[in-house]
Amino acid sequence: MTTILYTRSKYSPHIDFMMLKKKRVKKGDLVAFYLQNRAEFIFAWLGLWSIGCAPAAINYNLSGDALMHCLKISGAKLVLVDDDEECRARIDERKSTIEGDLGMELITVDPTFTTTVLSRFPTDVPENGRLALNMDGEYPAILLYTSGTTGMPKGCAFTMSRLYTTVLLRSNGMVADKPGPDGDRWYSCMPLYHGTSAIAMINCVVSGRGIGLGKKFSVRQFWSDIRDSESTFFVYVGEAARYLLAAPPSPDDRNHRVRCMYGNGLRPDVWDKFRERFGVPEVGEFFNSTEGIFALFNYNTGPFTTGSVGHHGLIMRLLLNNVFIPVAIDPNTGDVLRDPKTGFVVRAPYETGGEIIVNVPNQEAFQGYWKNEDATSKKFLRDVFRKGDIYYRSGDALRRQSDGRWYFLDRLGDTFRWKSENVATAEVAEVLGQYPGILEANVYGVTVPHHEGRAGCAALQISPEAKANFNFQELARFARSRLPKYAVPVFLRIVESSTHIHNHKQNKVPLRDEGVDPDKTGTKVTEGKEDQFYWLPPGEPSYKKFGRGDWEVLQSGKARL
Repeated sequence: MTTILYTRSKYSPHIDFMMLKKKRVKKGDLVAFYLQNRAEFIFAWLGLWSIGCAPAAINYNLSGDALMHCLKISGAKLVLVDDDEECRARIDERKSTIEGDLGMELITVDPTFTTTVLSRFPTDVPENGRLALNMDGEYPAILLYTSGTTGMPKGCAFTMSRLYTTVLLRSNGMVADKPGPDGDRWYSCMPLYHGTSAIAMINCVVSGRGIGLGKKFSVRQFWSDIRDSESTFFVYVGEAARYLLAAPPSPDDRNHRVRCMYGNGLRPDVWDKFRERFGVPEVGEFFNSTEGIFALFNYNTGPFTTGSVGHHGLIMRLLLNNVFIPVAIDPNTGDVLRDPKTGFVVRAPYETGGEIIVNVPNQEAFQGYWKNEDATSKKFLRDVFRKGDIYYRSGDALRRQSDGRWYFLDRLGDTFRWKSENVATAEVAEVLGQYPGILEANVYGVTVPHHEGRAGCAALQISPEAKANFNFQELARFARSRLPKYAVPVFLRIVESSTHIHNHKQNKVPLRDEGVDPDKTGTKVTEGKEDQFYWLPPGEPSYKKFGRGDWEVLQSGKARL
């Protein structure tokens, strides 16, 4: 573990500042970061602010066309590349195009970067010693990218004004942490190219909180890093907490100083289990997107808001009643449902939920995707409840209880229709995740020959201890007793490892594309070639193995689900 004092964090960005000026990086430019978590990421970021620039934080797992796409839309002249062997190999595959067609200069950030490269530059301090001096509020503090699960990633500017707002909320006690030498310390091993980790860490640095950076998420290393760094907060994303919970119990489970975990994507079925086992009393769960138009926050210390992504009191509910609005969705088309008589959108009750749309004065309320006007325009609905009005589409379905608690339902496109009913995958996964021995459930809809809609399928990761004697009949009874008939998964896919994207969030797309067709198994999920399938035939009490013969019966139309 390397300790870096604030004195170095004051001067290192200024050295980076001089290096960047030498490389002819000028105010308003973006510099592409293809970096893993490391101190140089933070220092170079601050150094860019010193000359009125910002980083474009590219997912270092990307390669090929996706990597080139992200580099191209950044418009960067300079790319900082991590010295990790796999990172360099991915860059080297397209090096001639990056340096030739795109005209970008590549600089490898390795152990000699500070001692050899930066040491050649003077430590002049920018005007008044201030970072981000004279930067416009609408200029990016950092360019982030969407995950790109259904297409190429899209760039989203996290603006300086938005960053100032998060710092202001922090100072006003949104999260009850303390700055200074005796204050709180935040740990993150979530990737810095992801907004949750990046904004949490830079917020700490500029507001005087200590940080601890882990290179990558590792279940084995996580709590050791927490103890070594003496962290009191940690950042999580997606299913990271579930992975930690799935590890064998240890006498050191509560041997730490953490009092709060902060992030997004903590599932309700994990929430209390994690708190009870690891003794983390506070949860700061927020709901937001890279685009940043619709945001909720739940600082949870007790049972009332456990499992929710936010809470609005009576006054907030009255103020936002016509601002954050749930609307009905046609799951077959993914579009909002409109009344055939009026042509206007069908509003859904808050308790039922639907896709949240946000009332905005005009299209400029969303700064838009970086250099992508077409994708930006698709985020807006017009003539929603009256002629001429305009709303922003969040792409997420949520519900709000009468007492103001908000709960996540599903990502738009994940919900599917079966037996003329809508099935919310997140709710089904939450129920299955409560069954003993199931480490994780990833639920999605699959097409079946001679059937309308999509049948439910659950990719289940089962613990090694439970796998040998797993009771599929009891699982079927469990699911039937807790879910509507139409929501009980028809198929199961037993997986050896989770299918996730880089930010520890579930990825349904390749699983959905493969479906339950034996000829497609392993074509999209390469590590899933040996996965076993089960199904729940009509009238049967238990899930049974599903093979090629069963698939041929479905193809022939002889079986009806």
